[in-house]
Amino acid sequence: MSLLPVYGAPEGFDADLIARRAAEAGTVLHIARDDARLARLEDALAFFAPAAEIIRFPAWDCLPYDRVSPNPAIVSDRVAALARLLEPAKGTRIVLTTVNAAVQRTPPRARFAGASRTIAPGGAAAPDDLARFLEQRGYHRVGTVMEPGDFAVRGGIFDVWPAGEPTPARIDLFGDTVDTLRRFDPGTQRSGEALDQLTFRPATELPLDAEAVSRFRTGFRDLFGAEAQADPLYEAISDGRRQPGMEHFAPLFCETMETVFDYAPGAAISLDHQAEEAAAARFEMIADHYEARRAPPRAGEAPYRPIPPASLYLDRAGLDALLRARGATVFSPFARPDGAEGVEAGGRPGAILAAAQGIASVYDEFRLLAARWREAGRRVVLAAWSAGSRDRLAALLRDHGMRSIPIDNAAEARIAQGDAILLAILGLERGYVADDLAIVAEQDLLGQRIARPPRRRQRADQFIADATEIAEGDLVVHQDHGIGRYDGLVTLSVDGAPHDCLRLLYDGDQKLFLPVENIDMLSRFGSETAGVGLDRLGGASWQARKAKARNRIRDMAAGLIRIAAERKLHDAAILAADDGAFAEFCARFPYTETEDQARAIADVMEDLAAGKPMDRLVCGDVGFGKTEVALRAAFIAAMSGAQVAVVVPTTLLARQHYRLFSERFAGLPIRVEQLSRLVSAKDTAKVKAGLADGTVNIVVGTHALLSKTIAFADLALLIVDEEQHFGVAHKERLKQIKADIHVLTLTATPIPRTLQLALTGVRDLSLITTPPVDRLAVRTFIMPWDKLVIREAIARERFRGGQIFCVVPHIEDIDRMRERLAEIAPDLRTATAHGRLPPTEIERVMTEFSEGKHDVLLATNIVESGLDMPAVNTILIWRADLFGLGQLYQLRGRVGRGKQRGYAYLTWPASHTLAASSQKRLEVMQTLDTLGAGFTLASHDLDLRGAGNLLGDEQSGHIREVGIELYQQMLEDAVAELRAAGGGQSREAARDWTPNIGLGLPVLIPEAYVADLPVRLGLYRRIGGLVTDAESEALAAELVDRFGPMPAEVENLLATVALKRACRAVGVEKLEAGPKGMVVAFRGNAFANPGGLVSWLATRAGLLRLRPDHKLVMVREMDVKARLAAARDIVGNLQRILDQSKAA
Repeated sequence: MSLLPVYGAPEGFDADLIARRAAEAGTVLHIARDDARLARLEDALAFFAPAAEIIRFPAWDCLPYDRVSPNPAIVSDRVAALARLLEPAKGTRIVLTTVNAAVQRTPPRARFAGASRTIAPGGAAAPDDLARFLEQRGYHRVGTVMEPGDFAVRGGIFDVWPAGEPTPARIDLFGDTVDTLRRFDPGTQRSGEALDQLTFRPATELPLDAEAVSRFRTGFRDLFGAEAQADPLYEAISDGRRQPGMEHFAPLFCETMETVFDYAPGAAISLDHQAEEAAAARFEMIADHYEARRAPPRAGEAPYRPIPPASLYLDRAGLDALLRARGATVFSPFARPDGAEGVEAGGRPGAILAAAQGIASVYDEFRLLAARWREAGRRVVLAAWSAGSRDRLAALLRDHGMRSIPIDNAAEARIAQGDAILLAILGLERGYVADDLAIVAEQDLLGQRIARPPRRRQRADQFIADATEIAEGDLVVHQDHGIGRYDGLVTLSVDGAPHDCLRLLYDGDQKLFLPVENIDMLSRFGSETAGVGLDRLGGASWQARKAKARNRIRDMAAGLIRIAAERKLHDAAILAADDGAFAEFCARFPYTETEDQARAIADVMEDLAAGKPMDRLVCGDVGFGKTEVALRAAFIAAMSGAQVAVVVPTTLLARQHYRLFSERFAGLPIRVEQLSRLVSAKDTAKVKAGLADGTVNIVVGTHALLSKTIAFADLALLIVDEEQHFGVAHKERLKQIKADIHVLTLTATPIPRTLQLALTGVRDLSLITTPPVDRLAVRTFIMPWDKLVIREAIARERFRGGQIFCVVPHIEDIDRMRERLAEIAPDLRTATAHGRLPPTEIERVMTEFSEGKHDVLLATNIVESGLDMPAVNTILIWRADLFGLGQLYQLRGRVGRGKQRGYAYLTWPASHTLAASSQKRLEVMQTLDTLGAGFTLASHDLDLRGAGNLLGDEQSGHIREVGIELYQQMLEDAVAELRAAGGGQSREAARDWTPNIGLGLPVLIPEAYVADLPVRLGLYRRIGGLVTDAESEALAAELVDRFGPMPAEVENLLATVALKRACRAVGVEKLEAGPKGMVVAFRGNAFANPGGLVSWLATRAGLLRLRPDHKLVMVREMDVKARLAAARDIVGNLQRILDQSKAA
C-alpha cells in the first residue's frame, strides 16, 4: 500500500487528530490494527470528541474458516453499526473498525435498509406482529432475556435486548398500544429507567428466511456438487436451523456482498501505525486457512468445505485500490524524514518519569517538566485511568506541593488558565507532547499499570443461581426424609384445588410429592454426587446421620467461637499507617482497587489498629488482588518498626512472593529476604541472624520459617498463603505462633457467600469476588476438537512468546493428548503434571514451566490455583463436557492475567455428540464471559472444598452426609444457638421443622403466567426462601414488573408462604381449614403463653375452643377467601399474646 503518511502522530495524539479531521470532514472511518487499539481509541475519543457519534464496527472473534460462530454480542454490535451507518448522521461521525473487519465482506446495504423499527410509548405495536418482526430479523425467543438478540413474551409484556444496546428493555403493551418502555437489569430482571423510544435493528448478519435458505442450498450444491447434500451444515440450514460456523458461508446466503467502505461512502479514511503490516498478516492467514481446510479430512474428522476467499474477503490488491481511491492516510509516531512525502503533525512521545530513582525525584522531575511545557505555551494534562486514580493522583500532587484541577475533555484543557496540572480520565498507555498540549499518562509517573478502564459489569448472581438451579435428575435433600432425586414439577388436586408439587424419588422407587410452598424443606445436595445413594422414605438412617452431623457441627462451631473469644482476651501491637507514606506506597499498585478489595484493605487496617490480635481470612481468585491486601498490611507493620513473616506452601510461590515484595518495597528503608530450599546455607544463616537482631523487616518463606530454630526480634504480623496446603504438624506450629500476633490468611479457594454469612462474627472473612483486570478479555471458544484451530492457537501463543496450559479430565488421557499435540506441532516442548506424581516432582515441573523451559503444561485439573503465571495466556481444555461449571470457570481464570488477551478453548471429540445438559453448561461459560460473574459461580461448584478448607478437612465428610446447603443451614443454626445460649437464652433451630398449611386454596404459578419451566422452579425456590414481609412485597412487585398482574393462584402462594412464616414464629405446626371450620395444632402440643391463650379464648367463646388434645378448633362455615382471613386473624392474635408475655 502506498498511502499518505501523517508523521509525528504517536498513539494518543492520533485520537486528537482523528477528532480534528472528523470536525472538518463530517465523517471519518479509522482502521485500527487490532481490537485492543480499537478499544483504546474509543476511550480516548470520549475525551477528544465528546460530542461526536462514535460507531464501532468490530471484527468477528474467530479465525477465518472456523467451525465456531462469532460471539453473539460482537455480531450484535456489528449489525447495529451497519444499520446506524445507513441512518442520517446527527453531527460529527467517527467510525472505528479494525483491519480484520475492514478486509471482510459484509451483507449488502439493501439487507439493512428499512430493516429497523422504532417504537415509543403511545405508539402501535401488536404483540404477534412485533414477535414476527423480531424473529425475521434474527432474534431468539427465550424464557429469560440474558444477552443481545434475545426476546421473551409474557402476555402483554415484551422483554427484548435490541442489537447494539447496552441493556435490554421491557415493553408493556396495553392491547396493541405501547403503554410503557423501560430498561431493565438482566441480572435482577428488575426494570428501571423509562425510555422515550426504542429502535430494533437486525440481530444477525445472516437471515434464515425462505429466500436465504433457498439461495444457500443452490449455491452450496453449485460449489461442492450434489454429494455435499449430506454435509451437516447443508442439512441444518435446509431445516431452517442455525449451525455453528455458518457465518463463514455468508456469501451463499446473500445476492451480493459489500464492505464497510460501501456503508460510509463519503468518509475520510485513516489507518493506525502498523495497520498495513497487520493487513499483510491477515491476508496470509486467510490463504493458509483456506488451503488447510481444503486438505482431505483424516479418519474421524468431519469434512469442511471452504468457500473461495475472494467471495468472503477483500484481497491485498482490492484493499489497496479502495484505500488509494479514497485518499487514505496512515499515522506514524516518528518524525518526518527530510525529503519524505507526507504531513508532519508535530507530536512526539512523552517522557517516562517513573524511571527516575526514588519517589521524591519522580515528582521533582515532573514539576520541572511541567514548568518547561507551560513556558512553551502548552497546557499540562495528567491522564488517569479512572475516577478513583484521578482522586489519588490529586492527593499525591498536593502532597508534593502541586495544584491540580479536574477536567472532562480536551476543549476544557485548551481554555484552562493558570499553572495547575489538569487531571483527566483518559486511558493512555503512554503520554505525548504536541503543539498545544503535553499529556502525561498515569504510568509515565507511577510505573507500569495493567488496569483497563472499567467496563459495564452486570450483577450476575441471579443468572448464576439460574444456571445452577435444581434440574430434573439432580440430587436434593429433604429435611425430614433425606437424599432423594428431583423428578419434575407436577400439578395435583388437593382438597379439590390445583396444587403444584415437586416429585421426589427415593430408594426402592418410592415417591414423595412436596407442595411448592414447602420447597424451603428442600436443598441442593451439591455438585460432587459420585457414590451418593438415595435414602428410604421412613427409614431411620437419615435421621441418625443428620443428628450425628448436627452434633459434630455444633462442636466445631463451639470450638471456633471459643478460639475467637480467647483471641479477644489477648493484646497485640497497635499498628497504624502514616497517611502520606502509605498513600505513596498504594500509588505503586498497578491497578484500580475494586470495591471488594478496598473493603478488605479497610477491614485489615481496622484490625491492625484495634490492639487485639487480628485473625482475618481474605478469599479471592488469583489475580483478584489478595496479595495487595497483604502488601499493604506488611507495609503498615514494617513501617511501624515491627517484623512481618510471609509463609507459603511451595518454594515456587515463595520465590514469586519474594520477587513481588522486593519490587514493591524497593527504595524504602525496608529489608526483604527469603527462606526456602532455594536459599544457600550461608545466606540462610545471614537471614536468621537478621531476623534475630531485627535488621530483616520482612521475610518470605516456606514452612522452613516455622522451624523452632528461627527467632524473631519483634514479629507482629504473620501472613499465611493457602494454609490448606500445609501438613498437620505445620498447622499446629502455626497455632502456637499465632496466639498474640496479627494473622492474615489468604486463600484462592472459593468460599460461598452463604457460608460467610453463617460465620459472621466467628471467623473474620473478607471476600474479593470482582477481578481488577478486565477478565472479559479472555475469549472463549466452545467447539469440537479441530486440529487447524488448535494449531493456530498454539502458533499464536508461541509467536507472542507465551505459554499454554492443556488440561485433560483423567490421568489416562495424558499420553493420547501428548500424541495429539506432537502431531499438530512436533517441536512443542511439553511438560506433564498430575496428582499421582510426588509433590517434589510436581514442584520441579511447575518451576521449570514458570521459568519458560516448556511451551505447554499438560495436566489434569491440578493447575495450581495459587500460581500467577502471566506468560500463560492460552488454555486448551479436552473433554470440557466432563468438567463442572465452577471447574471450567476456575480453569479459564488461569489465563489472560497480564496485558495479553487470554484464549480458552473448550473442546470435545469431533465424533462425539454432546448431551443437551453439557451443551447448556458450556454455553453458560460463554454467557458468563459477557456478564463478568466474578467467582461466585466457582463457589457453587467447588462448595465442598471451600468449606473443608475454611472449617477443617473433617467437615468435608459431614457435607457429604447431608449436602452442602443443609450443612450451611445447620452451621448457621448452631452458631446462632450457641450465641443465644451464651446470652442466657435458648433457641430452637427454626429450620428443623416447617408448618403444614392446608386451606384448600389453588396454590401454583400457572403455566400461562410463567411459561418457562426452569424460571418457574427458580421462582418457587425464591418464594420458599422469603424470610420477611418486605422481601415478599419486593418479590411481588418484581413478578408484576416481569410477568404482569398476578393471578389469584400466585397471590395465594405468596399468602400461604407468609402465613407459614407467621405460624413458625408462634409455634403452630399444622393449620388446616375447610368449608366447615379450622383446626390449629401447636408444635409439641404446647403454646408458649398458655395463660394468655386461655384469656383470649374466653373473649371468643362460641367461635373458638381448645380441645383436650390441645388443638385449637374453629367451627364456622367459610368460603376459600374467608379461610385465609380467619387463619391470618388467629395467627396474628397468637403473636400478640406471645409479645405480651415477652413484654411482661
